[in-house]
This record gives sequence, structure tokens and C-alpha cells, in this order.
Amino acid sequence: MKKKVLVANRGEIAIRIMRACRETGLKSVAVYSEADTGALFAKYADEAYLIGSAQPADSYLNIKKIMEVARETDCFAVHPGYGFLSQNPSFAQACEDQGIKFVGPSSRVLALMGNKEAARREMKKAGIPVVPGGDRGVSELGEARSIAREIGYPVMVKPSGGGGGIGMFRVDSDDDLRKALEASQRIASSAFGVGDVYIEKYLPNCRHIEFQILVDSHGKAVHLCERECSIQRRYQKLIEECPSPALTPELRREMGGIAIKVARRVGYENAGTVEFLLSEGKFYFLEMNTRIQVEHAVTEMVTGIDIVKEQLQIAQGQPLSIRQRDVHLNGWAIECRINAEDPLNNFMPSPGKLRGYRSPGGIGVRVDSGVHTRYVIPHLYDSMISKLVVWGKDRNEAIIRMRRALYEYIIVGVKTNIPFHKAVMENPRFVAGELATQFLENEASLLEDMRRIMEREEPLGEKLSEVFDDKKRRAAISAVSAVLQMPQYKRILR
Repeated sequence: MKKKVLVANRGEIAIRIMRACRETGLKSVAVYSEADTGALFAKYADEAYLIGSAQPADSYLNIKKIMEVARETDCFAVHPGYGFLSQNPSFAQACEDQGIKFVGPSSRVLALMGNKEAARREMKKAGIPVVPGGDRGVSELGEARSIAREIGYPVMVKPSGGGGGIGMFRVDSDDDLRKALEASQRIASSAFGVGDVYIEKYLPNCRHIEFQILVDSHGKAVHLCERECSIQRRYQKLIEECPSPALTPELRREMGGIAIKVARRVGYENAGTVEFLLSEGKFYFLEMNTRIQVEHAVTEMVTGIDIVKEQLQIAQGQPLSIRQRDVHLNGWAIECRINAEDPLNNFMPSPGKLRGYRSPGGIGVRVDSGVHTRYVIPHLYDSMISKLVVWGKDRNEAIIRMRRALYEYIIVGVKTNIPFHKAVMENPRFVAGELATQFLENEASLLEDMRRIMEREEPLGEKLSEVFDDKKRRAAISAVSAVLQMPQYKRILR
């Protein structure tokens, strides 16, 4: 049997997949752009091939070039990771046409669940509760106003084929609808190639709860319980945890059962995530993410199940190694997405060279990263540096451990959102588990909290700044070299 997997991604998720390949006896093949010539993932892989310029369209989004490498290296499977082509039906179809296994669902399922309005209609047919809204895409202002008035303001305007919060706008009145509709259509066309948008009810003070599922080709399906993903900015997740402080065992069983029902309804295979909004004791289907999620690590920390290994085993036609009764929650895990951005300047991206980098360690700490000292964070790709994940025996210990890990994290050369995460970990409402997707909007004091923390606490990186100073390091090396060249030291060395 062929033993190679092409990883059609970059950065930390590429390394995460390659680690699972190495542990399961599979060879990994990397594809990289000119911007990632010195990237860690390209060095870690068993084989690596340059496929194009720094522009994503010429490299990580170029289906033709990726498939050429997969064929020439005799790969049996392609793992898309997340982002880029991971939810692109055409990419999955290209794999199917070449007889190469796409590590994920079929192109048919990707097309169905990737269209949010089509997915909503399918769930309604199955009797699964969905967020109130229109069942069809809208293109004209009059139609949009009719739907918005029927379900009642505020509403959300969303791209039908989107994800990651891109192109989503909250609208509070008829006056704002035209601008939001035009902006969402424009962004959807640019980002996803399809300008279709739809409208659904905006639910205030709701939680974002998602269930991790695994489905093999033998009809077996399990859920790995839930993740709480309510701490978001511009509808993009920043902090995730497992389990959720809001779910009772009874609600967990009910929502988990619905998640599996969703997967069976559409003929799903491999790993996926069914996302819900939880509001006033009621939950609603939001969407299905048909890929591995950024935040999968918190589920792994609490359940002890390697989700990527399960993906690879499913792709090889093997049955799941676990049953539902084997899934148990042990302790609590929290993930902070560490991004190269300036939290005091509206979280503007901060690409550049890392002059110093040292990740935290110790018991219960996991860092999934694809960077290193002197690595240059490109401006063309996502600004994520790493995922910092901690485990504790309960939520309180996990929070305390995350505070400690954030203190230890040394990143010199670019601005990061570490001060933001420190502020959230000290926020009384967060500590109490009082979470909602509007958490950041409601916590106006967070900006001042960040400033206070930065003034109060000298970062460990600054304390050790001399260690990361290139000029001083080179001078120290030169001085040591000069001493070692002295006759008396040469005699000693002989």
C-alpha cells in the first residue's frame, strides 16, 4: 500500500498533520511557496516541493500544481488542513478524479454544507432547529428588507459560501441594510468567488458551542463532546475551551446526538464540526465545518483522542478506534490563539522577523507552532503564530495555568495579542464562565486592562532581551572564539 500523504497547507497545522503521519508510519510530502522557503514545516516533512510564488493563488490555492506533486510523489492521500482549499469541492473532486483520497468528506458533501443556505434548508427538512432566517439567498434590497422585517431586527447578513466571520455584518435597521448587503456581496465575491448572501436573526447574548464528530466509512459515528468558542472578535474565534461551562450532561447528550444526526443526514465521512448557537436555553444549528478545526487541540487534551490520527485511519478505510462509550471528559482545556497583531492598535496585523522566540512549557502545556527565532512572518498569510493550549484538572486550574504560560511566552520582534489574552484570563466575567459571542463588545474595560497589565508586568522577553540581541550575541560568539584561539587555550584543548 502507498504510504505517502501530501499536506496541502502550511505553518502549524502542516506540522500537526506531519507529526500524526510520522506516528502512524506514513511519509509526509510538503508543498510550499517562495515565502515559506525557510519555514519549519517544509524542513520537517519527509519531502518538500516549491510550487509557486508567495501569492496564495499561485501556490496554496493552485489545485493543478498541488495535484501534480501528489501524482509525481505517488501519494495515496491529500490532507488539506484548514483554510486555503480545505472546504473547496473542486479540490476534493480533483482528488477523486485522480484516485487520491481526500482526507475529509466527499466533494458532494463539501458543496452541500459549504453553501450555508442550502445547509439550513437540509437541516430544516431533518427537523433540526436552525436560527430563524431566510431559506434562500438574496440579491436585491427589497427582498432583503422583506426577510429582515419578517424575522425582526437585528439581523445578520452572511455570505452563503463563507466562513471565519468574513463578510458578516450585523444590521439594526432598514437604513443600514443596503450598505451591509452591498458590502457582504462584494466581500463574498472576492473571498469565496460567489456573491450570494443570506439573512438570519441576530441572537443577543448567545454562546457559540460546537461538537467535534468523527465518522468512518463503515457507518460508525461518534462525537467527542463540545467546545465553547464564544470569545470572538469580528466573528472570528480567539479563545476556545473544552468542555463548555454552560452545558449539563443532559444537554451535552442531546446536542451531541443532534450533531451525529446532522452527519448521518448528509452522508458525512471523516472529522468535522457541527456548530450551534445556544441562547436562553435553546440551541440552533448554525453551520457545519467540514474539516479539522483550529481549536481541535482542546478536545484532544480533554479526551486523549488524537483526531488527526483518526482522520488518517479513516482515510485508509479503517474503522474508528473508539466507540461513543469510550469518550470521557477528563479535566479542562483552554486554547489562546497567539497572533502577530497589535492589540492596542485595533489588532492591526504585525508581520515581521522574530528576533527571539521561546515557547512556554511545564505540566499541562501544549504549543502548536510553525515558527522559530529569526523566522519572518509573511504579510500575505494568516497572522497566527501559534496555538497555546493548557490543561487543568478543572476550569480554575486551567485558567491559572494559562496565565502562567502566557507570562512565559517570549516573542521578540513583532507585536502580539498576548496582552489581550492576559487581560481576558483576569476578567471576572470570564473567570465566572459568563461567556457570550458579544463578550468583547460588552467588556469595554479590556483595553485599559491590557494597558494596565503591560505597565505592571515587564515581559519576560524584555528581561532577557540581551539573549535575543543579534549584535550582542555575535559579539559574544566572537569574543569566545578569540579566547579559544589563544595559544594557552589551544594547548589545553590539545
